[in-house]
Amino acid sequence: MQSFLILNIIMNKDTSHFDSHKNNFLKKISSERRFSSNTIDAYGRDIDQFIDYCSDSINQINQIDEYIIRSYLSFSHRRGLTPKTISRKLSSIRSLLDFLVDNHSIPSNPAKDVQAPKIPKRLPSTLDADQVTSLLSLKGNDFLTIRDRAILELFYSSGLRLSEVVGLDLLDIDLDDRVVRVLGKGNKIRIVPVGKYAIRAIKEWLIKREIVKMKKEKALFISKRGTRISPRAIQLRLKVWSRKIGLGFDVHPHMLRHSFATHILESSSDLRAVQELLGHSSISSTQIYTHLNFQHLAQAYDKSHPRAKK
Repeated sequence: MQSFLILNIIMNKDTSHFDSHKNNFLKKISSERRFSSNTIDAYGRDIDQFIDYCSDSINQINQIDEYIIRSYLSFSHRRGLTPKTISRKLSSIRSLLDFLVDNHSIPSNPAKDVQAPKIPKRLPSTLDADQVTSLLSLKGNDFLTIRDRAILELFYSSGLRLSEVVGLDLLDIDLDDRVVRVLGKGNKIRIVPVGKYAIRAIKEWLIKREIVKMKKEKALFISKRGTRISPRAIQLRLKVWSRKIGLGFDVHPHMLRHSFATHILESSSDLRAVQELLGHSSISSTQIYTHLNFQHLAQAYDKSHPRAKK
């Protein structure tokens, strides 16, 4: 009988006490920090999973301690989650608990001294200059080719993220001053220069765009239906072109952003400028391109230096 009661309690967890704190936290970061809806959803999922784990053993938010947090991270590891995913979950938990400290719901943050697992550094994939040239030399004068050429030129010219390209409106591009106004992560706006080849491709696209334009559609890049192009459509078109020209692998939009940053850094060695162009809030995010640059130099050394040859 006692076992049945315990099972019944577990199967009918009451997480309402936790949920109210979670909802207040999500409202705060949504209104004050202006995170995207995807980021807010990710926070919510991470916290829901942690709450579900905690509710097996505690029923009050102030009962969360360092031990249960470490136990949850170990549980996540046993489930096969990657160090990057576990680190993100810990960050979400830590942010929630910081909020509760500020609200005087708990005296201190028990996650403060919990270390995230080390994330192995993975260098981003890039294209060399010849591969970029092949990809940008699209042949054709039809609607899709002209639009795709403008999109790819802009990716490589200005190092934009996929979401930034999709979100561009007609008024964001200044063809005379050769700059584009970009709404980046955290709703931060930056002005980025646009190269002459990209400007030329965009001018050609704007002429072709008039064929299917919708009166109320303000997006710079649109589909044949006259609506704003989707991120998935750009990803698929890039895959089509990378296969058509025979690169031997599928190119994704971020690869062009990585290539832009790497090639700029190779030529200028100005890490701070690359940070500004990419819209990174921290220089540490940009420093990965110095590793790419060193990798390129190391390969050149291995190929050419007499003492490096076997």
